[in-house]
Amino acid sequence: VVGDTNQLPPSQFFRKLLDDTNENEDENEDYKVPEESILEIANNCFRPARRLKWHYRSRHSSLIAFSNKYVYDNDLVIFPNPNEKSDTLGVSLRKVPGVYSNGTNDIEASVMVDEIVKFMTDYPDMSLGVVVVNQKQREQIQDKLNYALENSKETQEYLERWDKWNEGLEAFFIKNLENVQGDERDVIFIGTVYGPEILGGKVMQRFGPISGITGKRRLNVLFSRAKKKVLTFTSMNPTDIKADENSSNIGAFLLKKWIEYSFTGVIEAGSIREGSEPDSDFEAHVIDQIKSLGYEVEPQVGVRGYSIDIGVKHPENGHFILGVECDGATYHSSKSARDRDRLRQEVLEGLGWKLHRIWSTDWFNDPRKETERLRDIIRSLV
Repeated sequence: VVGDTNQLPPSQFFRKLLDDTNENEDENEDYKVPEESILEIANNCFRPARRLKWHYRSRHSSLIAFSNKYVYDNDLVIFPNPNEKSDTLGVSLRKVPGVYSNGTNDIEASVMVDEIVKFMTDYPDMSLGVVVVNQKQREQIQDKLNYALENSKETQEYLERWDKWNEGLEAFFIKNLENVQGDERDVIFIGTVYGPEILGGKVMQRFGPISGITGKRRLNVLFSRAKKKVLTFTSMNPTDIKADENSSNIGAFLLKKWIEYSFTGVIEAGSIREGSEPDSDFEAHVIDQIKSLGYEVEPQVGVRGYSIDIGVKHPENGHFILGVECDGATYHSSKSARDRDRLRQEVLEGLGWKLHRIWSTDWFNDPRKETERLRDIIRSLV
């Protein structure tokens, strides 16, 4: 039985249907169970539960760092991207001077529609999904977008292309928070909707579905939909939300921390470690050789749970152009050869890494030959 109890629980629709249609209490006894799902029953029956730890949907570490800290106890293995500082990857925020009234934020909706049209024109090769916290705002954005699309040939071509590609699995959508589970897109736009009722006024501490007991799970679903980038539109500052870590409203607290994180880009355990030491004397020796060739390196490039032994940087833009793997401590500590020799490399190459493996025995047998191989590879990549 496989699943994630930090995602949304099943709908209560069928339980309510049974309660309404089954008048005989005895006949309905089978359905009176405290667990909300088969997954929860299995978790209570089978111990210990095992967690899948590798996370490789996100092509940038910041996209999963937030959920990893606040939902998964920093227990996920996150693989680094060779271009962690790219403008087209990661998490960012757009502050909007909007006001909240009767379940909608008209100014925020207009700004999001403008950005949607611009995105479809500028990035036709990237899929897009838009998520807002309630149905009213979803309908407002849809109405405004329908009007904007009438005069834009580029956006119509964008929609047609993604409707057809891969049988429409990554077609453009606008959804409210309740209906986004399972979706995955290159880029996700988030609209928080809530804000002051007048500019400069206070924000009422009512946050709809985020405030319930499943608010934390709803937000976790929302924050983990993107493969490349999340752009959050909000009319609030983090200080507008009064919930804290000890508050009973954990959903509101998470929303506050997300806005703060999207604005600053800072989260504990969420950035690439810098200034780390080599894992072994062998790695230190290889690093010295690469530096003697004139290239800048970074030992132990990683975020959490996994590091590439040596990252070689491009001399002009500072992006990592090569990951050098040595058969050191990380290699020997892998629990299976399959993880160590194949799967991990597939994930890293899928994120854009070029990898070069150096075997210590080959290096000590003929260091000059191995150094020349390494030099030729780096030169070709530069």
